[in-house]
Amino acid sequence: MKILFVIDTYQTNNNGTSISAQRFAAELRKRGHEVRILTTGEPSENIYALDVFRIPVFQGLIEKHGFQFASREADVVAEAVQWADVVHCFMPFALESYAKKMADRFGKPATAAFHIQPENLTSSVNLGKVTWITNAVYRVFRRRIYDRFKHVHTPSQFMADEITKRGYSAKIHVISNGIQDDFVWTKRPKSPEFEGKILIMMVGRLSVEKRQDVIINAVKHSKYADRIQLIFAGKGPKYEDYMELGQSLKNPPIFGYYNRQELINTLAQCDLYVHSSDMESEAISCIEAFATGLVPVIANSELSATPQFALDGRSLFTAGSPKDLARAIDYWLDNPAERTRMERKYAEHAKRYNIDHSISQFEDMLQEAVTEFEPAELMYA
Repeated sequence: MKILFVIDTYQTNNNGTSISAQRFAAELRKRGHEVRILTTGEPSENIYALDVFRIPVFQGLIEKHGFQFASREADVVAEAVQWADVVHCFMPFALESYAKKMADRFGKPATAAFHIQPENLTSSVNLGKVTWITNAVYRVFRRRIYDRFKHVHTPSQFMADEITKRGYSAKIHVISNGIQDDFVWTKRPKSPEFEGKILIMMVGRLSVEKRQDVIINAVKHSKYADRIQLIFAGKGPKYEDYMELGQSLKNPPIFGYYNRQELINTLAQCDLYVHSSDMESEAISCIEAFATGLVPVIANSELSATPQFALDGRSLFTAGSPKDLARAIDYWLDNPAERTRMERKYAEHAKRYNIDHSISQFEDMLQEAVTEFEPAELMYA
């Protein structure tokens, strides 16, 4: 098939949806499909490039999150859509809405994905837990985008349930974003600078809802505080705040960007992985961590899909509570033999999230959309 991905921001490594789109594109090409991207950025053989749509006042904050909105250039969008056999829209914004209208006009089947959790947007302006505002965003997404599609991909059952209870009527396909083959059980000796230290890592954007502050504050309550070295992989608007907060620790946190091999090498030296986020549609970084052989300690938030990965309650802590996180950390550090046993179980558990399985399911969804598509049913031509 000729598959067009429509996504505002694609060429970045600091946005989970963009990274998933990159991986899906690469894996689909391996299976013989042609994949092109309609997005912002530099044009290339496989990329239809659009200008950035800048939003006054908020543009700086948007870019700190590693994101850019795309403009709607009719000639570029039309060219991209006419090339495709099927159009897949990753985000619930103006570009994707316009691409769906173009797909209808040219008689092309289209599917959508629900990766952008509304709470992630409202959290950026400190309104993530204001229920009525969150529900309003869900309604806007449904009316302006998702009611137009018959097939919607969600990365977790949690997100499928969230949109179903809010009246989304499309057929929902629960498909994990998947992990690549090189995320497997891997252990390495600690680098000289880490000898004698306990390494605890989290991977994720440095933003309000990811709650890296909870991890920093939890270390202060741990009996192992003098030995713990935190490693945060990610960028984001809270970088300076977390840098300052981390100075209160004996071993201030390390912040950095890691490519895939560097990430695997670092995870392989760690003792625990903590995922403190209050809000997640899946958290593929957590799967990657326990796939390499780390026991995860996960915030048990009702707004997050990530607690589904915990094999038992020992890998959960009360969301937002540094003291309860310290309790969970100390339990696993106090019991190294049990931690080693569970590392093996978690690595085995991760195999069900292999990206090959996800791509097969994604292909099935696209094929179903193509097979049942009837241009005579178009609503937006």
